[in-house]
Amino acid sequence: MSVDDLATLLTRAERLAARRLRAALEGTGCTVDAWRVLSLLADGEGHGMTAIAERVLLPPPTLTRLVDQLVDDGWVHRRVDPLDRRRVLAALTPRGAEHWRRLRDRVADGFPGLPGGADEELLAALLGRLIDRLETPRSPDGAPSARLGAGS
Repeated sequence: MSVDDLATLLTRAERLAARRLRAALEGTGCTVDAWRVLSLLADGEGHGMTAIAERVLLPPPTLTRLVDQLVDDGWVHRRVDPLDRRRVLAALTPRGAEHWRRLRDRVADGFPGLPGGADEELLAALLGRLIDRLETPRSPDGAPSARLGAGS
């Protein structure tokens, strides 16, 4: 398979998944980006804004506006990181956690026929490996390189 074929397949899969996700969230007042933030925060750990932005692929100003809206909706709260008082962590409120559970069920219903069990785990593992390889800077000969950075 060529890189072009792989890129096309990944783009098509992402667009189809986003379309299904938008349809599942229709009428809930929750956007796809908000869903991604809520899903990350659903682990109950609290996350810094930089980590959230990197995970949900949003520029920091856009994420700040989105989190402001989620705070206004009562779904998310901010708190000072107890380990680094300069950092602010975002986490779901109890109301936000309940809202996310309802949305999660609705989203799951919007994705019937997806592989389950071992197939789902295999797909997640393969995509994770692909992401790791794509995030590792490479030299022109394909070897990992510290010389190539984000601006390359």
